[in-house]
Amino acid sequence: MVLKRSYAIFPGLIRSLVATTAVLGAFSAPAAAQTIIGPEAAACAPGARGPAALVRVYGFKDRVGKLRVQLYSDNPDEFLEKGKKLKRIELPMTGTGDMNVCMALPRFGEFSLAVLHDRDMNGKLSVSKDGVGFSGNPKLGLSKPDYEDAMFVARDGVTVVDVILNYRQGLFSVKPLVARRD
Repeated sequence: MVLKRSYAIFPGLIRSLVATTAVLGAFSAPAAAQTIIGPEAAACAPGARGPAALVRVYGFKDRVGKLRVQLYSDNPDEFLEKGKKLKRIELPMTGTGDMNVCMALPRFGEFSLAVLHDRDMNGKLSVSKDGVGFSGNPKLGLSKPDYEDAMFVARDGVTVVDVILNYRQGLFSVKPLVARRD
């Protein structure tokens, strides 16, 4: 009889330990990988109401230069056009891990993001050196992606947008250096 009671308590104890381990595991990643950076980081803090985008950039070739994140409206004709960005955040590169950049958004709805790893720090895309990525992670060629492939929808709270960087490889290939996260 006592053995049966102990056995009945045991599964509950196991469930509690598993749940505790899962919660603790969520905080076991390196601090740099979890740090939200940028001048608008508070807009992505726990409990933030938004609208905001937490742009998680990964796949860096190296840690040289700076990172630029640009926000574009829901107008496909303005996507990547000079002078048409809604907002830009530029940051120095972190030492390791993903760069989690918070960007407050002007409203809920459709937007697109362009991310530049400006390795030579000249303020513009140098195809042979720099890395580039977009919301939606479209497959890239030697021309800009379509707006529809790069747009995301900002909903209530903070919208997470993963962006993988692409670098030129060979003469005509632009692709990620790491596997895409799905």
